[in-house]
Amino acid sequence: MKSNKITARILIALMLGVAVGATCHHLLPEGSIAPVAGYFALLTDIFLHLIKMIIAPLVFATVVSGIANSGDTRTVGRIGIRALGWFLTASLISLTIGLVMATLLQPGHGMEMALPPVDANSGIATHALNIKDFLGQVFPSSVIQAMASNNILQILVFAVFFGFALASLGDATAKTAIRLLHEMVPVMLRVTTYVMGFAPFGVFGAVASAVTLQGLEVLAAYGRYLGGFYLALMVLWVILVLVGGLFLKGSVLRLVRLIREPMLLAFSTATSEAAYPGAIMQLEKFGVRERIAGLVLPLGYSFNLDGSMINMTFASLFIAQIYGVHLSLTQEITLLLVLMVSSKGIAGVPRASLVVVAAVLPMFNLPDAGLLLILGVDHFLDMGRSATNVLGNCIATAVIAKWEGDLGAEQVEEIGVVA
Repeated sequence: MKSNKITARILIALMLGVAVGATCHHLLPEGSIAPVAGYFALLTDIFLHLIKMIIAPLVFATVVSGIANSGDTRTVGRIGIRALGWFLTASLISLTIGLVMATLLQPGHGMEMALPPVDANSGIATHALNIKDFLGQVFPSSVIQAMASNNILQILVFAVFFGFALASLGDATAKTAIRLLHEMVPVMLRVTTYVMGFAPFGVFGAVASAVTLQGLEVLAAYGRYLGGFYLALMVLWVILVLVGGLFLKGSVLRLVRLIREPMLLAFSTATSEAAYPGAIMQLEKFGVRERIAGLVLPLGYSFNLDGSMINMTFASLFIAQIYGVHLSLTQEITLLLVLMVSSKGIAGVPRASLVVVAAVLPMFNLPDAGLLLILGVDHFLDMGRSATNVLGNCIATAVIAKWEGDLGAEQVEEIGVVA
């Protein structure tokens, strides 16, 4: 019941944000729009700061507690391999859907708007696309810095080492530390509940700020592009749920109902990071054991960004179409494979999908100036891809828990009654 109340409040906050933002955009003098939007954004900043405050200890506690209490290195390795296999397949499917939908819908054809010069600078710093940089950012040089910057992948790496160290020492030496970290998990989940109470204010601020700055007119101007992108996301959602249903059967629908609040939160704030604590809580309610959720979900946040994958191919082909650059089928497939490889090195990079697109476009003689057209509506695109990232990662975590025989049947049945 509490979850339903929070979901309702978030929806109300979202609608109020649209209404207030549209009113401010039309009634305020031009010089006042940005300052007012900044005050709205302050609410979101406060909420996201609270979220970031709890992510590092929550990831660390769940991973270490899960490993220390299992102490089985082979099991952890098997879970990691299965997770990465799922993520690789999901990424390929997502990129393919984006490619096919952009090819069929042709969102860049017939759009009448002034195009930036091909030599214009998009202002997006490209990211080095090589394995050296990727491996360099996986392993932390300082766990304090990793936690301070909320680098989930680096926190996960340290937590795995720490968990195995505790497990190897056993109860005789590390009993107090293991018990302390195990008891820390429910405490952090309770803190998460308190923080989620501020979610409607963060949602209102995010939406009101974006609409105050951009207005709703931008949605009409980019209607074809936005509509095509969200249609592609819907196709992916259906596929993810159907594939999840092959393993979870009818309970996949219960899972979707449970994670609607984290998804809505990610959608409203345009960041999947805001949904991480809530996703952990809902997965545990679904019956996913702590050791599975604690390992797979952080990995997913680094390697399984399904919504961002669709955005990469969709944006790339949109830019090609709007500038009249024809890509052969071979070039499109090559583009897909390049995006597939390069996207795995962007964990923790702000606006990661756009950064990768900016780096890849010149390889196919496409002007990265076209990103200037997308930047104006990127917030509205980010809303959809953030919610999709949450859905994909939660389904992946539940499926891997099922594979491992670690999905609590009794907890799933309880949820069926409550829901």
